[in-house]
Amino acid sequence: MPALSDRITIGGIELPNRVVLAPLAGIGNWFVRLQARRFGAGLVVSEMVSSFAVHYRNPKTCRELLRIDPREREGGPVSIQLFGADPDVMRSAAATVAQAGADMIDINMGCPVPKVCRTGAGAALLADPDRAVAVARAAAEGSGLPVTVKLRAGWRAGERAGIDLARRLVEDAGVAAITLHPRPATIAHRGRPDYGLVAELVQSLDAPVILSGGLASAQDVHDAYAQTGAAAVMLARGALGNPWLFEQVLGRREGPPGTQEVLAELDWVIECAIVHLGAARALHYLRRFYPWYLDRLALERSAARALQSQLQVSESFAEVRELFDLAPAVSPA
Repeated sequence: MPALSDRITIGGIELPNRVVLAPLAGIGNWFVRLQARRFGAGLVVSEMVSSFAVHYRNPKTCRELLRIDPREREGGPVSIQLFGADPDVMRSAAATVAQAGADMIDINMGCPVPKVCRTGAGAALLADPDRAVAVARAAAEGSGLPVTVKLRAGWRAGERAGIDLARRLVEDAGVAAITLHPRPATIAHRGRPDYGLVAELVQSLDAPVILSGGLASAQDVHDAYAQTGAAAVMLARGALGNPWLFEQVLGRREGPPGTQEVLAELDWVIECAIVHLGAARALHYLRRFYPWYLDRLALERSAARALQSQLQVSESFAEVRELFDLAPAVSPA
């Protein structure tokens, strides 16, 4: 079985290793992807982007969500994830994404969020395989790029619509790879993933299968990778505020980061967010990031709660940095 550090080719594009940054909704902008790249990710995927917003040239979407930093390309390809249920709109959006410089396009067919599913997109496509195939085919036609698809196993527990759809997407739409999150859409991230479904798909699909779901630690990743025989793994929630997980999975480090590493990385994130959004917007945007970095500092629970409360009302990045610098960390420096 190949090592996760081995190269792999998907749709004619070579990845330097088999560890992928997931499309983190509302989070996976260029600097989050660049961070994962700095720590070793072989492929980075954007947060999901509305095909309608791209098709109709929404200024904020095209300016911020389709932005690809040149440094992202230094360690491998960049994929932009789109969602939508209209093949014509998807074809147009995919062409724009290709013009923006993406190397690949990923299509979200697994998001369970109601506002996405109500449009017929995301996990709703599990129930409409003909439309799903048409959407994937349109993305390839519009972009000329390899297309991958991220799926859930089914809508409810025990359902296998995602397994059946994966085969059709490869056979009928020429999809280059399938990412399977083996939980039903209705339970989101709760419960244990059914890795047996991934192993089954690996055996029956004539395309690489990428494993996603429940990969919170390097040991989790290696165990699931061995169990499923997947071609690659996709790190999502486990990598939030923890880019060191990429290094651990790739065998480039063993222990967790020390306090100073965590603080330096957060400072890098702050600087990038200011470049991306401006100081005022970044100050509010990063409030969702702070708990992830607090987790890395191994604070006493009461201290962590108090610090988190202060960070959520901080009025400047100087105040944010001072709060972190004064945190009574007990992890090794």
